[in-house]
Amino acid sequence: MQLHDVWFVLIAVLWTGYFFLEGFDFGVGVLTKLLARDRKERRVLINTIGPVWDGNEVWLLTAGGATFAAFPEWYATLFSGFYLPLLLILICLIIRGVAFEYRHKRDEDRWQTNWEHAIFWTSLIPAFLWGVAFANIVRGVKIDEHMNYVGSLFDLLNVYSLLGGLVTLTLFTFHGAVFTSLKTVGDIRERSRTLATRLGVLTAVVALVFLIWTQVSHGDGKSLIAMAVAVVALVGALAFNLAGREGWSFALSGITIAAAVAMLFLTLFPNVMPSSLNDAWNLTVTNASSSPYTLKIMTWCAAVATPLVLLYQGWTYWVFRKRIGTQHIADAH
Repeated sequence: MQLHDVWFVLIAVLWTGYFFLEGFDFGVGVLTKLLARDRKERRVLINTIGPVWDGNEVWLLTAGGATFAAFPEWYATLFSGFYLPLLLILICLIIRGVAFEYRHKRDEDRWQTNWEHAIFWTSLIPAFLWGVAFANIVRGVKIDEHMNYVGSLFDLLNVYSLLGGLVTLTLFTFHGAVFTSLKTVGDIRERSRTLATRLGVLTAVVALVFLIWTQVSHGDGKSLIAMAVAVVALVGALAFNLAGREGWSFALSGITIAAAVAMLFLTLFPNVMPSSLNDAWNLTVTNASSSPYTLKIMTWCAAVATPLVLLYQGWTYWVFRKRIGTQHIADAH
């Protein structure tokens, strides 16, 4: 395996980590409207991700930076062709971060309500758009012989990609509901388990259609195995959720996300961004990669820095591992 293949795998791992961690972040944000009955319960939901949401976004920065350094042609085509949806995601992430920090700065009802609306919408929109973006990458977009995207925004809004967006939205919300039941106590925990069951059934139906479509159109034997793992893990997550085993349910919902992302990257390889105009114009791990010397330096840096980041983030989750409930939330002034 050459270094550009290694970095394709590493970038897939980074996106898997991002969707696993930020996925339940987005899900909890959506649940602030679907699950919480009052402001105190919304504060419980927000507090479950309060210590970790910003650390989870580091995976996105790392994935983007690794793509830029390892596959500059892929980065250039992707970010120019998907400029508007990626800009919208960026704006949502900025507003979302501000909303988490500013919501509690004032006690006025209108002030807090507006920021809570912002948390909901800036969680829902990226959760949907990431699925649209990755579905389009797998499907193929209009790339010419100069590696330039020559399509329009409306070319990205096709049935397959919109279905992909619906899959990520429902899967992340289900993942967030399981995380909420894992991190809370009392009535909100029971209601999150009930909602997770409903969301899981909806997710299973939508995801199965999308994964079968992907497998039939672009898959091979390896992607079929990843698809099978995703389906079995999702069914297992539902079963453990019904049994009240939130830890196992959360682990399996995470495996569902990981297997689904693995399937998408397996259908891509050795391409990184297929052209729907001509197969000869596909961006591949070979023609889109940096020089071997650049990849070698990146590999050494990643070997040193990655274990430290994983240890620090793991320690953060361990410190904030306890459950919370409305009884832990002080009354507003």
